[in-house]
Amino acid sequence: MSKEITVRQLPNFINGQYVETSNTFDVLYPITGAVTAIAHIAGKAEVDAAVAAARAALDGPWGKMAQAERSKMVRAIADGINKRFDEFLEAEVLDTGKPYSVARQLDIPRGGANFVTFAEMLKEHPTEAFHMDTPDGRGALNYGVRRPRGVIGIISPWNLPLLLMTWKAGPALACGNTVVVKPSEVTPSTATLLGEVMNEVGVPEGVYNVVHGFGETGALITSHPDVDGITFTGETGTGSIILKAVAPTLKASSMEMGGKNAGIVFEDADLDLTVNELGRSCFLNTGQVCLGTERVYVHESIFDEVADRLVNYARNELKYGYPDDETTNFGPVVSDEHRDKILSYYKLAEEEGAEVLHGGGAPVFGDERDGGSWVEPTIWKGLAHTSRVASEEIFGPAVALIPFRDEDEVIKLANDTKYGLAATFFSTNVSRVHRVAPQLEAGIVWVNSWFLRDLRTAFGGMKHSGIGREGGVHGLEFYTEMSNVCVKM
Repeated sequence: MSKEITVRQLPNFINGQYVETSNTFDVLYPITGAVTAIAHIAGKAEVDAAVAAARAALDGPWGKMAQAERSKMVRAIADGINKRFDEFLEAEVLDTGKPYSVARQLDIPRGGANFVTFAEMLKEHPTEAFHMDTPDGRGALNYGVRRPRGVIGIISPWNLPLLLMTWKAGPALACGNTVVVKPSEVTPSTATLLGEVMNEVGVPEGVYNVVHGFGETGALITSHPDVDGITFTGETGTGSIILKAVAPTLKASSMEMGGKNAGIVFEDADLDLTVNELGRSCFLNTGQVCLGTERVYVHESIFDEVADRLVNYARNELKYGYPDDETTNFGPVVSDEHRDKILSYYKLAEEEGAEVLHGGGAPVFGDERDGGSWVEPTIWKGLAHTSRVASEEIFGPAVALIPFRDEDEVIKLANDTKYGLAATFFSTNVSRVHRVAPQLEAGIVWVNSWFLRDLRTAFGGMKHSGIGREGGVHGLEFYTEMSNVCVKM
């Protein structure tokens, strides 16, 4: 049902204090389009202050803190999130419009888990040590020493706001860095609320800073001479702009960007399992998941059956509704701008010859929700592999079904893209599983599953989908600098 909304103020969080400015923008509720918050834009003065605070904390209490004590404090941040779970849940739903049931199971728990997982990271991953021979026979000892990279700028997206921001802030802080966060202007609430938790658990001032705004604010961070590294999740075009911005100051960069992820259904697949997993990978979070599936190649012998089953899934399993209805599992997209982008692809699909099996437009409710940012879950067949709809990232609840004949053909089709973030395929043939998986050009390959994530494993994309890897020991390559110490015996 509709809810009464109290408009909140979202100031910047700098050096442990909330900082308002005279320049603001509205944050809208995607369910109805109502204003839910007013965010305060950070200009150059605020960004400079945030970076200066981060540098002071790095050179001061945070940088001098023992690793064990810092790990304990990072764990306490997770406890602080869980203590105020319902507040984070409410803020996330107001920004994104997603169902409480989804955010309660995914967004907020993972937001806390990202701090827990990385709190012990340095304890679990030792550095290297080598003894070497020398001409005088006495030898030398080499050993690695890790140190924080420094001040890290975090540019985070709107689809999983808390989860993907803490996916970066967690390891950054655990490794002893300080951060300046620029959350998406569409979803700024949970990053702001996290500032209260930082103060409550005793994180020193300046360790965690949040600045609000649009591309101009992000550019002030990426070009700032006193920021040591930039980590970004978002679309490839924005990532390219950021890489150009960091080039003059030679900042380290970790980039997780777009995808046009493939799914493959072989003729020996378990179809009950396949359709359930594809339903999640195509439509979870209204298709706004970077790892989601937007093109599915189905063996021609079972194409019609898979298509019919997936349509039945979309028709019977996806439930529109208000977020607090426990039966709701399909919400609006995050904004009118994104809705219009998705609907433009729905129109393009028909122009490119698609047959719409389900959806293809926007739902009409006849109530206040018609002011929101809604689209229908959509399934097509009849699109060419080379069509724009089947090759460009839509980032919405839409999937093109395309038939294939044999294994070699479908591997080529799946890899025929400028992206390389994720792939998923379904087969009960063990030999095929281990034959196909290594040939798929994607940073993450799921077999008979989707979205299973062990946070210790490598996460990132190939080609235009990203630069670098995060997760477990792999994140240390970005969030720390390694020095080799050579001691002559």
